[in-house]
Amino acid sequence: MAFNKPKKPLISLKSSLCTTLFFILLFTIPALLLLHTPSNSICTITSSKIKSWSGDLRDAEFSWNRLKFNDNNSPLKTLKIAVFSRKWPMSSTPGGMERHAHTLHMAMARRGHKVHVFTSPPAEHDTPTASHMIDQSPKFSPFIHMHEGEAGRWRYNKAWEQYEEENEKEPFDVIHSESVALPHHVALGLSNLVVSWHGIALESVQSSIFQDLARNTNEPMSSAFNQSLQGMIPKVLNEIRFFQNYAHHVAISDSCGEMLRDIYQIPRRRVHVIVNGVDEEEFCEDSKLGHDFVSKIGVPQNASIVLGVAGRLVKDKGHPLLYEAFSQLKEKYSNVYLIVAGSGPWLQRYKDLGPQVIVLGSMDPSELKAFYNSIDIFVNPTLRPQGLDLTLMEAMMSGKPLLASRFPSIKGTIVVDDEYGFMFTPNVESLVEALEKVVEEGREKLARRGKACREYAASMFSAKKMALAYERLFLCIKNETFCTYH
Repeated sequence: MAFNKPKKPLISLKSSLCTTLFFILLFTIPALLLLHTPSNSICTITSSKIKSWSGDLRDAEFSWNRLKFNDNNSPLKTLKIAVFSRKWPMSSTPGGMERHAHTLHMAMARRGHKVHVFTSPPAEHDTPTASHMIDQSPKFSPFIHMHEGEAGRWRYNKAWEQYEEENEKEPFDVIHSESVALPHHVALGLSNLVVSWHGIALESVQSSIFQDLARNTNEPMSSAFNQSLQGMIPKVLNEIRFFQNYAHHVAISDSCGEMLRDIYQIPRRRVHVIVNGVDEEEFCEDSKLGHDFVSKIGVPQNASIVLGVAGRLVKDKGHPLLYEAFSQLKEKYSNVYLIVAGSGPWLQRYKDLGPQVIVLGSMDPSELKAFYNSIDIFVNPTLRPQGLDLTLMEAMMSGKPLLASRFPSIKGTIVVDDEYGFMFTPNVESLVEALEKVVEEGREKLARRGKACREYAASMFSAKKMALAYERLFLCIKNETFCTYH
């Protein structure tokens, strides 16, 4: 016999909606307030943005990338480091978290640390296609431990068994978890554990709001959106509770650090801001490479401005905004071009925009250097405030200015000066206005902005800067005498 489910009283529904809105405002507004806060290759790193500061590093509430650490070829002390990462780059298109883990711990291993990576077996379609993705040379690379089981599926308990076996041979000095690769109940009681957060639930709430605001006015709000918002509030509360189980937290943006201290209530001495870095040899200025690339892909010589966007071509990366904004821009400026590097649902839509849009599809990381050097400005229209896209650092390191969404993470850590580019509120009207300013400014001034971006990025976002900051944190956890900074 079928029974009709009793309807909730209207007042109950209103109460539920009000409760949801209350929590959204409670958690989102404080975060949004942070908004107010021949070859011609040039790969030499210069650091002119070093911060003058002394004290206990655990008291630093700014990014450790702004400090100067021992950059000798050998560390002050060699450490044995355990890394837990759900995946390790094996394919030509790894995700951002995998790329971060790979870049960081390859650099740590090159500095002489004994790095052991505990990860899942590669998915069947992931085979090594780029030599830099996996290198089992024991002298300069981490030891990779892939647990048994289904390909591509992470099983932390299997990885933990491997860790315990290796730990018995020689104890690890520090444990590093990429996000919740090690769940909180395992992390509890591990005083030498560091977790890096590439996005937290509170930022996901903001992301959902911005994505809904980007829909067309005649498009109804999806029921899935409302349900997802209601489901996120308990997730945020749950995170606030279990985050306490992790001994040390690394936020990859200044705004995330503020949230962890002020909203997630993590004691400030356990929160450390270290911004992700990118390979300074892989991403640098090379005008000849860029010139050859635009010729190869068919950008006309009379192009006045070449815009570039890279990454997954999906809604939450802001492609509905860029698609509509460029559709309007190209009608007014016939010599402005857009190069699209990436794949996803919006790929065909970009192709349909005509010859002023050149769609390249997915690119191997080794090809991205040419892409960045071929453009005048890099566009990042993301609708996701979570973390920081590595493409932002890659573009700046390649000497390109940015056109990016005005989010706390980007404004507070990346585009910290108007000289580095342009920001826009994540809607079509604001993006069109920003694009107009880019075109009016012209190539010559954009190139000067790019030089400033390169200088800032070299001082903040190199893989070496990131590795030195993590190294000092790990040393501080191992021995408190390393916590003092002069």
